[in-house]
Amino acid sequence: MTEPKQPSASPPRPTHLPTHTFHGLAPGPKLLVLGAVHGNEVCGAKAITQLLQDFNNGQFAIERGTVTFVPVTNPLAYQRQQRIGDRNLNRNMAPSAIPQDFEDRIANVLCPLLDSHDVLLDLHSFHTGGAPFVMIGPQNNSGKLEPFRHAEAEMRLALCTGAPRIVEGWLDTYARGVSRRAAAPATGGTARAQTLVTNPNYGVGSTEYMRSRGGYGVTLECGQHDDPQGVQVACHAILQTLALLNMVSRPLETSAAEREILRLVDVTDREHADDLFAREWRSFDAVKAGELIGTRHSGAEVKAPHDGFVVFPNPRAEPGQEWFYMAKRRP
Repeated sequence: MTEPKQPSASPPRPTHLPTHTFHGLAPGPKLLVLGAVHGNEVCGAKAITQLLQDFNNGQFAIERGTVTFVPVTNPLAYQRQQRIGDRNLNRNMAPSAIPQDFEDRIANVLCPLLDSHDVLLDLHSFHTGGAPFVMIGPQNNSGKLEPFRHAEAEMRLALCTGAPRIVEGWLDTYARGVSRRAAAPATGGTARAQTLVTNPNYGVGSTEYMRSRGGYGVTLECGQHDDPQGVQVACHAILQTLALLNMVSRPLETSAAEREILRLVDVTDREHADDLFAREWRSFDAVKAGELIGTRHSGAEVKAPHDGFVVFPNPRAEPGQEWFYMAKRRP
């Protein structure tokens, strides 16, 4: 008699974070390149893996400064082939004296790594269709939310990636979302999840943390998760960044293409699992004021508050999490 199959055991949780560092023999900047901060966004991991082979076989060489590659920044989420492990690593990024989940433990390794570098290139992808875009921080300022002094260098980095759109306004948009969540807490989810999404630090991810430590960096959204071109977009951006920073003997490509600059102005959360979009939105679909974007479980309509663009529409967002953003063209 054939024995019944036993359910396979879950693989053990990862216990370390692999990194790969190359030191040039001449002084120069320190660049950190991250892939798979979200476990289902694999273009960065694939691009880094390809380029590591090229560096190891001598096709490229780091001549100045230091570059550290982290192909898979969230190994648990990557192992599960999903966005998060226990929580979103790219929110509430900070060291934890008493880590409560896997991402806290990763942050306790990742934050010192960010501290020890000057420049960050963080490679991501997105749920729905659309062209690649790159996210930058604020203009130079001495305010309380995100003081910054490297706006010009960060814009040069954004331009060198080749992305046709540049998006700004992340952290102040998040701050408004956090204020709304704190005023009207979600009824679902765990106490831990509610604490995280109402924390003023919730909008702080890798680039925001890097800026808070005196560096600068960009988040490159390389395309839709399954777009095979995303790996080429990521590879191109890595090599262009190394050229921009004079870390390799490689000419910096120039592009005369116009870049559209948009500013995020608001974020709308999904409140219920039955909240549904009116159609299959793609990032940067244009909308007119009053246009229907989605319908709540209650039947209430969610309409565009002004002319603009839908960004990061996520039809699979968890209740209490970001459903979509609205953006406008920068004046």
